[in-house]
Amino acid sequence: MRKVPAARLALGKPEAESLIDRLLFFDRDFNPIEDLHGNVLPSSVKPAASFWEHFPELDKSAITLALRSLDDNSQPLRISGDLGAPGANGLTIYRIGDLFAVVRSEERIDDERATLLHLATHDPLTGLPNRRQFSEDLTALLQETQGASETLSLMQLDLDDFKPVNDTLGHAVGDKLLQSAARRILACLSSDDRAYRLAGDEFTVISVGSGHPAKAHRLADDLVAAFKKPFMLDGIAVFVGTSIGISTAPPDGTTPEELMKASDLALYTAKKEGRGRAKAFDPAMLELLEQRELLRRSLRMALVQQQFYVEYQPIAEGGCIVGFEALLRWHHPLLGKIPPASFIPMAEADGMMPEIGAWVLEQACHEAMKWPESCIVAVNLSAAEFLTSGLTDRISQTLDLVGLPPERLELEITESVLLERTVNNIDTLNTLNVLGIRISLDDFGTEYSSLSYLKTFPFDTIKIDKYFITDLETDLKSQAIVRCIVNLAHDLGMQVTAEGVETPGQAEWLHSVGCDRLQGYLLSRPLAVEAIDEFITRADASKIHARR
Repeated sequence: MRKVPAARLALGKPEAESLIDRLLFFDRDFNPIEDLHGNVLPSSVKPAASFWEHFPELDKSAITLALRSLDDNSQPLRISGDLGAPGANGLTIYRIGDLFAVVRSEERIDDERATLLHLATHDPLTGLPNRRQFSEDLTALLQETQGASETLSLMQLDLDDFKPVNDTLGHAVGDKLLQSAARRILACLSSDDRAYRLAGDEFTVISVGSGHPAKAHRLADDLVAAFKKPFMLDGIAVFVGTSIGISTAPPDGTTPEELMKASDLALYTAKKEGRGRAKAFDPAMLELLEQRELLRRSLRMALVQQQFYVEYQPIAEGGCIVGFEALLRWHHPLLGKIPPASFIPMAEADGMMPEIGAWVLEQACHEAMKWPESCIVAVNLSAAEFLTSGLTDRISQTLDLVGLPPERLELEITESVLLERTVNNIDTLNTLNVLGIRISLDDFGTEYSSLSYLKTFPFDTIKIDKYFITDLETDLKSQAIVRCIVNLAHDLGMQVTAEGVETPGQAEWLHSVGCDRLQGYLLSRPLAVEAIDEFITRADASKIHARR
């Protein structure tokens, strides 16, 4: 049998209170004691055999040597290790006069198993049941409700704006936030509800009983309302909302997979519609998802199959056409024209914009070579495209290949491009500026406007978003904002282009405050390539006629 090494012997304190102790008595020669002070020992403490027969795994010579140093006042001898008996994990030997009292320690096996099971099925941070327990409970509860013809609701919760808290205040504060969020969720639940933490800031709630799905909708509303209150973390008020997706069995599914898919789609819709809200699953959501996936698969083939094309919207200055903005279009063979707002974010998310953007740039530069030399071509750069390495080299190579002078190209970027890796972004803009390419800040005033951008990099043009132009003739606030932007740009040596100009009144007002360029339906809708020459000719003729 395996010997317990002498190194495992130690003098120390008795076993902890979480152990069950069994007492044995032996004489100096380790023979069993039949009586103590003239009394027969109870069978519960009387050993049935000698010490060495009880513990054949021990090294006899090492134990004997260690016990020679024991006396009545010394620390007991502790022996740890597997002693053969189930649950036994050590001995403690006391010297009491001419006797040795041996305490055999046995673990509370049931308690240990319960502890291990709890750790395996619960989240250590929040104390909530984890994904494993959630899967088991959902499966079992679905079987119960199916047998009893009852309903069950499943809610998926995501915390809104959790990542910024984690990034700015640190993971320790993020952990406290998750713990507080778990307590806030539990405070909203009834005895028929169970909460779980799946991962990160993802929580779920299973709600059973009568009254579903209305009961689940009321609970979801209570949860959304509860998360509108701030969390106080280390003396800081932190605002983190929640978005919730709801599914109900059996209407939305009868298996865990079906319910999870349905609630996940509802959660996606809640986030898309502005977050901080609860949405119940609707079969139309699945149809939209299927259409989206069809669109995504089609998008990967659109460039290869030449489904993309470019339209051009005129830009005017002082009554003259000074250029055109290149606008990407997609004509799907089955679905027809797909709005850019539907497919460009998808292309960005799937990493396709650098390739698509390179194609648009080349097409636009080729077309601009056919225009009068005074005309520029404006091309949009998406955030995903702008962050691609080698962008400046690719643009420079395209201009060289086509033969278009750099000063005839104007690249339009939005403020979102500048939000990340600011230093690198400014370096890229400066490189483009050195090449002689014009840079326009698009949609100014609608996103994350920061005057530091204007100070850090001298843009050639600021484009005022059509949001401020639509009610320009009647809204004093819009007038004040546009007037300030025009004055600011001119003071910084930049031109101003107003987008979305549709009425003569808007154009006249913009002209009165010194806006340099106009773009919008008042001049023309975006034009097909074939219509540009005729438009330029007609515009030149009307200009000559006006001079007469």
